[in-house]
Amino acid sequence: MASREAEKQVGQTPLMRQYYKIKSRYPNAILLFRMGDFYETFDEDAHIVSRVLGITLTKRSNGQAADVPLAGFPHHALDNYLPKLVRAGYRVAICEQLEDPKFARKVVKRDVVEVVTPGVSFHEHLLDPKRANYLAAVVWGTERGERDRIGFAFLDASTGEFSVTEAPAHRLEDLLQTIQPAEVLVDKRQRDRLQGVRGLSFVVTPQEDWVFSFDYAYEVLLRHFKTHSLKGFGVDDLRLGLQAAGAALHYLGETQKGRLPHVRRLTRYVTDEYMVLDPQTKRNLELVASLQDGTQEGSLVQILDETLTPMGGRLLRRWLLRPLKNVRQIEKRLDAVEALVRDRRLRERLREELRQVGDLERLAARVCTGRATPRDLMHLRLTLEQIPPIKQVLADVSCDTLRRLAEQLTLCTQVVERIRQALVDDPPASLSDGGVIRDGFSAELDELREIARSGKDFIARLQQKEIERTGIPSLKVGFNKVFGYYIEVTNAHRNKIPPHYIRKQTLVNAERYITPELKEYEEKILSAEEKIASLEAELFNRLRLEVAEATAELQLNASLLAMLDVFCSLAEVADRYGYTRPELHEGTELLIEEGRHPVVERTLPPGEPFIPNDIYLDTHAQQILIITGPNMAGKSVVLRQTGLIVLLAQIGSFVPARRARIGIVDRIFTRVGASDNLAAGESTFLVEMNETANILNNATPRSLILLDEVGRGTSTFDGLSIAWALVEYLHETPSVAARTLFATHYHELNELAERFPRVKNFRVQVEEHDGRVIFLHKLVPGGADHSYGIEVARMAGLPEPVIARAREILRHLEAQHLVVEAPAGDGEPVRPVRARRAERIPADTSAFQLSLFAQPEPDPVAEELKERLRRIDPNRMTPIEALLLLDELKRLVERHDS
Repeated sequence: MASREAEKQVGQTPLMRQYYKIKSRYPNAILLFRMGDFYETFDEDAHIVSRVLGITLTKRSNGQAADVPLAGFPHHALDNYLPKLVRAGYRVAICEQLEDPKFARKVVKRDVVEVVTPGVSFHEHLLDPKRANYLAAVVWGTERGERDRIGFAFLDASTGEFSVTEAPAHRLEDLLQTIQPAEVLVDKRQRDRLQGVRGLSFVVTPQEDWVFSFDYAYEVLLRHFKTHSLKGFGVDDLRLGLQAAGAALHYLGETQKGRLPHVRRLTRYVTDEYMVLDPQTKRNLELVASLQDGTQEGSLVQILDETLTPMGGRLLRRWLLRPLKNVRQIEKRLDAVEALVRDRRLRERLREELRQVGDLERLAARVCTGRATPRDLMHLRLTLEQIPPIKQVLADVSCDTLRRLAEQLTLCTQVVERIRQALVDDPPASLSDGGVIRDGFSAELDELREIARSGKDFIARLQQKEIERTGIPSLKVGFNKVFGYYIEVTNAHRNKIPPHYIRKQTLVNAERYITPELKEYEEKILSAEEKIASLEAELFNRLRLEVAEATAELQLNASLLAMLDVFCSLAEVADRYGYTRPELHEGTELLIEEGRHPVVERTLPPGEPFIPNDIYLDTHAQQILIITGPNMAGKSVVLRQTGLIVLLAQIGSFVPARRARIGIVDRIFTRVGASDNLAAGESTFLVEMNETANILNNATPRSLILLDEVGRGTSTFDGLSIAWALVEYLHETPSVAARTLFATHYHELNELAERFPRVKNFRVQVEEHDGRVIFLHKLVPGGADHSYGIEVARMAGLPEPVIARAREILRHLEAQHLVVEAPAGDGEPVRPVRARRAERIPADTSAFQLSLFAQPEPDPVAEELKERLRRIDPNRMTPIEALLLLDELKRLVERHDS
């Protein structure tokens, strides 16, 4: 490899030597090499860029060395092309020219100013305004006592949010699902340990092992926060967590060249404060993405998100994925939402002010890192100007939560006034466009501008004077970047040219001239304009630094405004759709009266009402509801809406119900739908059993379990046995006796209500009319006796012969009277579930299954043989008794045959 690299460098041009030197420092990133007005890429980078961006691959001469592949694009197209590269999973190093090429003696100085990665970016075109963009780092313990634990840290470079935690290793997928990072850092030796994580799209970035060492990570954190320890942050005891946090901060510093002043604190992410939502539950309840296509359309967040600010939208998503378990904290949120629901005028006034609020959180980060443009500072000023009217609107509010929020908002008067004094009212998008600083802010700048303006006036006067003096009416004084100022005279008036005109350029129909007087003024004007650009940049950067000193106040205001925006959003939704305030308590009672699914009710066709339903659960009398009923009747909707109502209540939202009384839930588990993981060799049924095992191993009496059709991925008898045993286990095991809704087609499970006191039967009501099934979507006590699956198949368009034959087979099956065998005796456990026909249980169920289609007449001799065999106990028979029995059975068969 080394010899090939040396061979490549023989005879290279100075420019390419510079390129390869910089590229060697960023071997795992695409290097965008600035050359004039273009970003160029070479070698393998050029192949990648050409393929991902769909641009032409060409070649560049490399001195005596071989030509190298090249692909590039104009520098002004960076915002279009950079997102495509990063979203394709690549890290991109942006290399800029660090000096003006006009003043460069040799090769223009260049260096990387920023590395953009999926998890680290400040570019607006790469960031979703309403989603955080997290970089995460994970460390697995290797020491004794730590091997089953992980350290986990996550950081949003665009806002400065930085948190750390430790957790059991099996909770890693839960953390990743909750945080949803764009990029995850791991020790390169442990990279394979992330291979088993499903359902997430993040880039895994391996790092050297020393980056994760405790001593180095701890030193990185101390150096950044300028403290002697981390005790002040309350995280000093998280050894593994700090290894992850230090690695994340190191990586961020490497990509941003150490410009991290907006990362001002490290918070402890306390997982015990939040309801646990495993990956299946987040997916099945469609909290932030729909099951159908993975977009936000049809998800809960789409219904709830009436936020008016980007930071409010991001906070709402965080709340949805991190419901609270502390009743007092939830009640404080509910107080704020209720105050805004009751006082519509207050809510409307606040929302009107919030419409003018920009993304203060990310604006503050851009100011701190030196990326803020003139328009960014203007938007920051306009946002801060909304704080006084917001405080005034909330001045007399009676709600303690809203009043305290208003009291904490900081006016930042000095920042507002300084920006107002310095910037023009409508600044350009870029500092290089000029005209950024307001007249009157700097006497030196005003003087230079006057020189530039007077110089231009002089040019206009000079043109008029020369026309009059030479008698050439078409004479023009112009300017271009190559020749500067010039006098242009058409060839028709060439004989009128004064002797002191100096020819500069010949055109097809004209000549261009200069004069000593014109060059003198040109130098004066251009010198003034260069000084204006330089001074404006200096003044703007000074202003940016002054604003950055108020970062702490800006970040506090951002978090408070985001919270106010979410309260207003939740109140707006509650008022618009008729939600009510839930009652939260520490018990296990769960009562929902006339509950509705928040998403389904909004997506029904016009005029079709949503049918509400009641649910009551507690761990003392009604722990498990067995819900039966046909397909399409709404069993799954009832399950999901129960989970969503509980979750909404615990984020501090009103809920779609007439009344809701909810005992705090520590976890919501769902087992809904069918999916496989073929890449890992897991069938649909194995995935179903994995999810069920997760529930049984982690549920507590404070959990809520939503089961939909457990056991359907295998044979009927196996599935029925598993479902029966599952309900029995949840009822009889105190440590996992969770509140449970179990939707099923196994009508045999209705017998459980007769055997277990806390199991109750409910069904989704239907009516039959003229041979058709009408779904009423109403949950009522009692069990269903059949599922109307054939009717649903008919509605789906199956051919009529198939439907007719299915009905014929169903009539035969129903005639067999399949039931579940009762327990052997009082106090004895239920034996494995077996099917029996009439009052006798077939010894061989396969024989019963084979007879379904032939429909043979009952054979009395065969039945007698089966009954005799059932009664015998081979373990207690002597050899003589066995021979006598065999002879007797043989004669019985012979008599039948004759």
